[in-house]
Amino acid sequence: MSQAPQRRVLVPGGAGYIGSVLTPTLLAAGYRVRVFDALLYGNTGTLAGVLEDDGFEFIHGDVRSQQQVRDAMEGVTDVVLLAALVGDPVCKRNPDLASQTNLNGARNVVAAAAEADVGRFVFASTCSNYGLREDDTPATERDEVHPLSLYAETKVEMERELLGTNGFSFSPTVLRVATAYGISPRMRFDLTVSEFTRALALKQELEVYDADTWRPYCHVADISAAILRVLEAPEDAVRGEVFNVGGDESNHTKRSIVAAAFDALERRGETGQVTWAEGGADARNYRVAFDKIHERLGFEPRHTVHRSIDRLVEAIASGMFADVEERSLAYRNYELTADVAGGEGTGGGDAG
Repeated sequence: MSQAPQRRVLVPGGAGYIGSVLTPTLLAAGYRVRVFDALLYGNTGTLAGVLEDDGFEFIHGDVRSQQQVRDAMEGVTDVVLLAALVGDPVCKRNPDLASQTNLNGARNVVAAAAEADVGRFVFASTCSNYGLREDDTPATERDEVHPLSLYAETKVEMERELLGTNGFSFSPTVLRVATAYGISPRMRFDLTVSEFTRALALKQELEVYDADTWRPYCHVADISAAILRVLEAPEDAVRGEVFNVGGDESNHTKRSIVAAAFDALERRGETGQVTWAEGGADARNYRVAFDKIHERLGFEPRHTVHRSIDRLVEAIASGMFADVEERSLAYRNYELTADVAGGEGTGGGDAG
C-alpha cells in the first residue's frame, strides 16, 4: 500500500499543460505536492483550484538557479521533472535558453535530488526522440532514437545522463510521452489535436502538411496517471527503465485527426474546410509501441482522441477559449513572457 501521505513530490514545471493536470491528480492520491515553476507563458492562474489544499505549495523559481533548486528540494521524497522549453518552435527561437533550461536546469534538479537523497525521480521525455522511422514497425524502448530537433536532442541527452553507468542514489525512470492532447487549466492550441479542432470548429480553412505521417498521442490526464503509476510501482519495476507513454489506440496520422474533427462537427450538423499539402518542415514520421508500460505497470489510457475532440468542439462552440488570439502567449508555446525573452527573468520551466 502506498505511503503517499508521507511523501512530498517536487514538480518542476508543475503549472504547465501537463503539470496543472498532474498536480491535482497527485494531491487527490494523497501526496503532498510542491510545484516549482517559472511561469514562462504568463500561466499564473493554472493552479488556482489547488491553492487552498493543505498539501500544496508553490515556489516561483528557475531551474537554472542551483540555489533555488536546492531550496525547493528541502524535505522532498520524490521528483517529477516536467520543466523544459517544450517543443521545436520555442526551442528553435530560443536555442540558448533551451540548452540552459532543458540541459543545465535539468542537471541542477538531478544534482539537488541526489544531494537530498530522494527516492524516485521521474523524467518527462518525449516520443519525438524517435524522429523518423525507416520502416512501419512501431518503435519500442529498445530501438535507436533519431532526434530531429533541438528539443528532442536535449531530451535524449538528459536520458543518457540519467540512465548512464554512474548511477544515482535515487531511482530514475524515463517516460517518453506521446504528443499530449486534452483540456487542461493551461490549455494549449499549438498542438495537433487542439489546433486542428479549433481551426475547423471556427470555420477557418486549415492547411495540413504531410497528412499521412504518423504520431502517437496521449491525453494529459492519462499522462498524469502514468506518472502516478511510476511513483506507486515497486522500485525494481521502474528503476533505470524507459517507458513509452500511450496505448494501443494512440497512433494516428494527421489525416485521421482531421477525420475525427469532421466527425465531431458532423454530429452537430456542421462542416469544416481543409487543404492538404506536401513538403512540410516537420519530417517526423513514427509509430510507437506501448506494450512495456501495459505489461510492466498495467497502464492503459482511459481517454481517446475522438472523445476528447467531441468535448473540445462543444467547449469552443459554447464560447470557451474565445480569447485565444488576444492571449496567444497563454495558449501557445511559441513566445515567452517579455522578461524571459529578454534574458532578464527567471527562465526555467513550463511543461507539456
